Amino acid sequence: MTDDDRPGAGAHPVPGVEPTTPAWMRAAVQHRYGPPSVVETAQVATPRPGRGRVLVRVAAASVHPGDHFVMTGQPYLARLAFGLRRPRHGTPGMDLAGVVAQVGEGVSALAPGEEVFGWATAGALAEYASVRADHLVPVPAGVSAEAAAAVPTSAMTALQALRDVAQVRAGQTVLVTGASGGVGSFAVQIAKAFGAEVTGVCSTGNVDLVRSLGADHVVDYTSTDFTRTGERYDVVLDNVEAQPLADVRRALTPTGTLVPNSGHGGRWLGPVPRIFTARLLSGFSRQTLRPFVSLGRRQDLLVLADLVATGQVTPVVDRTYPLEEAAEALRHVGTGHTRGKVVVTV
Repeated sequence: MTDDDRPGAGAHPVPGVEPTTPAWMRAAVQHRYGPPSVVETAQVATPRPGRGRVLVRVAAASVHPGDHFVMTGQPYLARLAFGLRRPRHGTPGMDLAGVVAQVGEGVSALAPGEEVFGWATAGALAEYASVRADHLVPVPAGVSAEAAAAVPTSAMTALQALRDVAQVRAGQTVLVTGASGGVGSFAVQIAKAFGAEVTGVCSTGNVDLVRSLGADHVVDYTSTDFTRTGERYDVVLDNVEAQPLADVRRALTPTGTLVPNSGHGGRWLGPVPRIFTARLLSGFSRQTLRPFVSLGRRQDLLVLADLVATGQVTPVVDRTYPLEEAAEALRHVGTGHTRGKVVVTV
């Protein structure tokens, strides 16, 4: 990212900028790692779009656990990517929906006034964000900005885990832990769209929600341990990883696939030790244990846009917060008990 593209760059209006685009904007900012209290709302300079980028007037931005990891700087291993001593990007947030305000040099596929959604490197929790043009797609007709902003990272994670990693096929049995959460709520619906028989694992209060998403069966983890029911699944997408790997493997068929996906773990290395163990065990079993890292892909976002447009996937929005309460939104995500997605409206 160049200096011109980072949030807060360019304190003065730029020649060619639309008169309606202000030189300054409101944004959530953080200057150090720590709890939600390190995030505050401030006036910063409006970014300008460099080559291949567009300036989006943000209507809504969703928050996911990755944003919470970046805010706290834990696990410490993540600081290699986000800044060793302090966050490299002063404004957090990745997933957003809004309206194109300006286009940078070399951008022809988008024009000012188009409603778009997608993901940024950072800076989504602000009135304007500079985003790569190939990270954005049109918002499906009739879909709100809040719903669109909920899609990118979490839904792409669910899609890639089920389609690319587990290669889910029609007729297979799929179990999703954390089925009422951000990734889980999308995974239940996507697995159903693929023709799978889906079991969702969630708490008592979320049973009805998970059923409404299309789950064929729901396991209430407060009263039932899915690893001890005797049921076996072709695929387990484990977004919680509350049980030991050996226990979860009991819930797999002899040739089943386990996809661990919580991202949590120790203070220093996070999920790395569990990922290493999973890969090691996979080499000595007919079962497949496949941790993965989701990647932002425009083509996958187009697939998801189609699933949303056709009603096969409906984003679940737990709570919305105004931009001034972005810190509270991050705090809520950090509890690990969201129903669907948490969205900040701008």
